[in-house]
Amino acid sequence: MKTIQTLAQLDDALSDPPDYVIEVVRQLRGDFVVLGVGGKMGPTLARMIRRAIQAAGTSQKVFGVARFSSPDLPEQLSAWGIEPIKADLLDRAQLGQLPDAANVIYMAGMKFGSTGNQSLTWAMNTHLPSLVCERYRGSRIAAFSTGNVYGLAPAVSGGSIERDPLRPVGEYAMSCLGRERIFEHFAKTTDTPVAIIRLNYACELRYGVLVDLARKIIDGAEIDLAMGAFNVIWQRDANANSIAALAHAASPAFALNVAGPEILSVKRVCEQLGAIMQITPKFVGFESPDALLNNAQLSHRLFGYPDVTAGQMIDQVANWTQNVGQFLDKPTHFEARDGKY
Repeated sequence: MKTIQTLAQLDDALSDPPDYVIEVVRQLRGDFVVLGVGGKMGPTLARMIRRAIQAAGTSQKVFGVARFSSPDLPEQLSAWGIEPIKADLLDRAQLGQLPDAANVIYMAGMKFGSTGNQSLTWAMNTHLPSLVCERYRGSRIAAFSTGNVYGLAPAVSGGSIERDPLRPVGEYAMSCLGRERIFEHFAKTTDTPVAIIRLNYACELRYGVLVDLARKIIDGAEIDLAMGAFNVIWQRDANANSIAALAHAASPAFALNVAGPEILSVKRVCEQLGAIMQITPKFVGFESPDALLNNAQLSHRLFGYPDVTAGQMIDQVANWTQNVGQFLDKPTHFEARDGKY
């Protein structure tokens, strides 16, 4: 993997479609709509769909829907061949005016700021899915969820798998389980094929758990070891798995963990990052025996192992943090053990 030095190189790397995504896009009929395209993953995921369509030689359209708090994003999407649509998805009238699409990627939701604004959290994470299911009844839907719905798992277990009991902690995680249940309900009652994506955690060079840790090291901040382990997957691989999951959308709903194959130690990763950046990390506390961990063996069987390894991500993040220093300033708060975000 070549060292990424610029934002243009990063966007290109994150949106490059692997062969299996090109084949899925070729087989799926109809246009694509990405709801919540303005988030951290949305722009490169939508661009990956567009690039896969071009590679497949098909004529599908890609629509990207968001409120667009960033005024530059619509222009960027247009330059990539994606039609941006500004809309408040909680407004039934605006939702009803969105274009028809056979393939829906649902990325809308609320996590950060959910503590103290619980009503909006539940509206975004449980009410909105019902509106979307009514609007796109019968379309294939890949709906983003989170590994937080499982709760903490022993690190020695290898992480939670899709058939494990769901034990969410905190209102955010509970509302995400509510989101899943709404999609499951409409999958059963309206024969709308749904795939639920339990992601844990996507990472690129401007945000992610590795970026959080690298920035703490370079700032000389203490790193709490209580949440002592985590999963991480390169955002390009997470994008690809999530798009390809459309081909497995079903009624009843199909659940899929999307994560890297390794369980990584916070302490060891920080020591690796520190060695590359030549800074000694500062630790506080002790590692707990459990953490929020996904076992993504099912997605690996379906799509293969991620192309980018944890070691490659660590190298890239360390270089970017020291030499480029451009970030989204959206910390993951992965270390939260009480479910409060």
